[in-house]
Amino acid sequence: MDNTGTGIKELMAAETRASQIVAEARIARGDRMKQAKAEAKTLIDAYRGEKQEEFNNMVLSAGGNEGSFSTKIQAETNGEVQAMNADFQKNAQKAIDVLLSKCCEVSLEVPTARIRATQKAAGVTTTFL
Repeated sequence: MDNTGTGIKELMAAETRASQIVAEARIARGDRMKQAKAEAKTLIDAYRGEKQEEFNNMVLSAGGNEGSFSTKIQAETNGEVQAMNADFQKNAQKAIDVLLSKCCEVSLEVPTARIRATQKAAGVTTTFL
């Protein structure tokens, strides 16, 4: 019986040691993950800075071309705006005339369908047509 009690104690001690080893391994893994994340962030920041600097240099070197392109687009836009204003001035009176003619044309005839609907609603069965 003494061997059994000693064996159980040894087994429990081994289980405790195994639990400690697993816990230490988890903690070490977490520490390695944090360290890897910090190193990756450093690398990413360095790469981002390098690419940003390349981009800034490219923009500065292309700066002369950008100004002429912008001027060209501005000139095209101004030309299109002037053409639209000329079309507006040319067609403004025509548009006003069309709107006024449609507003002043009023038909005083009541449609037959409207007469029938009114008679039906009032209960009148005679037709005047």
